[in-house]
Amino acid sequence: MLRPSFADSEVARQRQLRAAQLVQQRDEPVAVANVVFPAIVYGPEHPYGHPLNGTDSATARLARERVAEFYRSYYRPNGGRILIVGDVTLAEARRLVTARFGGWERGDVPAFPSAPAPASAARTVYLIDKPGAAQSVIRIGHAGPVRTTPDWFALEVLNTIVGGAFTSRLNQNLRETHGYTYGAFSQFAPRRLTGAFVALASVVTAKTDSSLIEFLKELRRVRDEAVGLPELSKAKAYLTLGLPGDFETTGGAAARFRELLTFGLPLDYYDRYVDRINAITAADVQRVARQYIDPDHFDIVVVGDKSQIEAGIRALNEGPIAYRDLWGQEIK
Repeated sequence: MLRPSFADSEVARQRQLRAAQLVQQRDEPVAVANVVFPAIVYGPEHPYGHPLNGTDSATARLARERVAEFYRSYYRPNGGRILIVGDVTLAEARRLVTARFGGWERGDVPAFPSAPAPASAARTVYLIDKPGAAQSVIRIGHAGPVRTTPDWFALEVLNTIVGGAFTSRLNQNLRETHGYTYGAFSQFAPRRLTGAFVALASVVTAKTDSSLIEFLKELRRVRDEAVGLPELSKAKAYLTLGLPGDFETTGGAAARFRELLTFGLPLDYYDRYVDRINAITAADVQRVARQYIDPDHFDIVVVGDKSQIEAGIRALNEGPIAYRDLWGQEIK
């Protein structure tokens, strides 16, 4: 951690592994969708619009000096946190950290990047052709709120109702009622900058258009109709009764506490969590649904066999169809 060598052989090995992973990524429609969706939602100028695993050209340029430069810039004690969860006292933890990391040199750390929220566009279907794909991979959404929004508790309840649990509306509709998929879910992705809302599933190719119909129906319904008390109570119980389980193991507790550090949330966040969730009303759910789920500006990403699904999608008349490559870039 403090004195890495970054041997040329190790950098070369990582470069080869990453190049192989990028080749494999092209054959996995889910992996393609996970690259294309943020590329479309955020665009090339936003940090979140870049693929996490890099690109072919970036991987080819990966050299020891670039790795070492990144380490020198970002791996500083004043730019990080150390989180310890376990059978250890504060005094013991401080002693151990000081002994191991006391000589870690401080230095200037680049500021966290800033970027304006991406501009919303009219609802569009983005089709990525994957000939012979056994299923169509669907991602529907747009840019969303930052993790620190005061509406996050209402958004958690909303998402639990829509697609955050096995018994949520999307999964019950597309899986249990229609049998189009093994699972349909949704998420408000937590981010330090602009977040995202996304609803997703891998569906039977022949039912791609039918699946889109059901997705859009449920996402519009939660905006247009107030949630009933039984469904609201069930969602709040799902969140509050599941919270203790997140702290049963040291790893689970660390994940929850890391969330506080990452997003700058108050340290008593989970002390107030249950009360804040239970205070959410049906009116709150409908308000945030109307504010943060906007069907008129959905980016609808479909990765699948164009020859099998294009005509059905076009017949839905839910917006123009744009064609993108495996990186989410426009095909000219």
